[in-house]
Amino acid sequence: MAMASSSAYPPPPPFYRLYKDFEQDPSSALEPPQPIDGAYQLFGATYTTDVVLPSLEDQGVRQLYPKGPDIDFKKELRTLNRELQLHILELADILVERPSQYARRVEDISLIFKNLHHLLNSVRPHQARATLIHLLENQIQRRKKAIEDIKQRREEAQRILGESLVIVDGSQQVMTPM
Repeated sequence: MAMASSSAYPPPPPFYRLYKDFEQDPSSALEPPQPIDGAYQLFGATYTTDVVLPSLEDQGVRQLYPKGPDIDFKKELRTLNRELQLHILELADILVERPSQYARRVEDISLIFKNLHHLLNSVRPHQARATLIHLLENQIQRRKKAIEDIKQRREEAQRILGESLVIVDGSQQVMTPM
């Protein structure tokens, strides 16, 4: 009875042959596909390339902070944090006094965490812009410092060259009368 042979790894996909002449002619490689724009299907679910934070109502979660574009994130995060601390203390009391009634408090704590998480995710674009601005400002400062360093070194080199010319001219004058 013959045993079937199998390899540890599957063979490479057939399109690797399209790149066989890449070392001799790099322009022979295919161009990469264009980025996807709009909606697309992945594992049976539809996704979109638009970066939109879904509202809490869209997710089926009750919103505990006021709605609207002018939310004071700092104030609301502090309020939710205090409320979370209060609910955790109440949960500890309930677990000691009435252990069978803890489920409602756990749901309330979960709701507060979801609201906190949503508020923090709302601040992410602003955080990303601020981080980018900070990185670019640091980069500008480093470049300005490098330019100043180059100017100082150039001036120093010019000074040394000038001194060298004076020394060379002086030594030529001393050698000429002989």
